Amino acid sequence: MKHNNQLPNQHFRKDWQIHVKTWFNQPGQKKSRRVQRIKKAAAIAPRPIDGLLRPAVRCPTIKYNTKLRAGRGFSLEELKEAGVSRKVARTIGIAVDHRRRNRSVESLQANVERLAEYKSKLIVFPKKANKPKKGDADAAAVAGATQLAGALLPIAQPAVTDVSRKIGATPVVHAYAALRKARSDARYKGIREKRAREKAEEEANKKK
Repeated sequence: MKHNNQLPNQHFRKDWQIHVKTWFNQPGQKKSRRVQRIKKAAAIAPRPIDGLLRPAVRCPTIKYNTKLRAGRGFSLEELKEAGVSRKVARTIGIAVDHRRRNRSVESLQANVERLAEYKSKLIVFPKKANKPKKGDADAAAVAGATQLAGALLPIAQPAVTDVSRKIGATPVVHAYAALRKARSDARYKGIREKRAREKAEEEANKKK
């Protein structure tokens, strides 16, 4: 407490029951969420339960950019490299983000490989079973297809390549001291040249 104020003496005994929050509906809500998940899975079957395929992107800012996470959608450049049309991509379960730009070759190649892996495992059901089109799966693949229940191509964090090592003997050249000396030499260069010039002139005058 600071200053000459009244000591805290709160009165919370009036109508306290209306200020208490309870969670007695928690078991019921848990069941409702489960039922909704089952309904959604049945509605989108035979598509994967996880939804659309998302790209692996870096989190923004220096604090989090070592982490990989799922992005909004694949860039148009990634789709072009993978040989997937932007209009067709959405129809086969691939998310598209026309605003995203690829800032590095590594991220572009990683997501192109991700798309290639997805295409290799993809089973496209024909709209009409008796008239399959180009790119549609055959009858045997369609008959054996099952709905994917887990994560769709989960994103794995890259292995840490930093190797810790012991610091050896004290270096001969200290970087901080070298930088400070270089800064000092640059600062006093003109003054020192002037002093040297004046001294040389004095020596020359004495000889005369």
